[in-house]
Amino acid sequence: MTILFETDRLLLRIMQADDLDAVFEIWGSPEVMKYCGGSSTKSRIQRSIEFYQRLQNEKGYSVYTVLLKETSAIIGVCGFNPAENEDEAELLYHFNQRNWGKGYAAEAASACVAALRKNSPHIRKITAAVDPANPASGKVLGKIGMTAAGMKWFEDTQQEELCYEMEFA
Repeated sequence: MTILFETDRLLLRIMQADDLDAVFEIWGSPEVMKYCGGSSTKSRIQRSIEFYQRLQNEKGYSVYTVLLKETSAIIGVCGFNPAENEDEAELLYHFNQRNWGKGYAAEAASACVAALRKNSPHIRKITAAVDPANPASGKVLGKIGMTAAGMKWFEDTQQEELCYEMEFA
């Protein structure tokens, strides 16, 4: 298991094929994914894991598996999707419901932002979108220094979402 980076409580690494069951507990959960287009299937998650492995190889960033340092248990995913512009990346994070409210999302997201700044100097801006019915997610983005940039319509979720941004100098 190759750890790419860590925080005081968390380890983050490239997604692996054998993460499927643990990631399915997250992305397959209707409650966790309620504000993100709904839960996913195992076959779709398997394709996502393969996509993020390729993305890491091609772009130097991806969505990572987040493990609790003290137990090595997978508790979430956090990292970046490519954006429409080559110099932007979209932040996302999802955690097992039993790990909500413990600060893990902000801790992991902050570490991912720091790693992206260090390892992908061509990225100039990070974006994120939050369902207005999910204010807890917006609080996470505020904690890591992202600022609200207005509402935008998203075809995939068929709704307006609050967009956040962070620009790098």
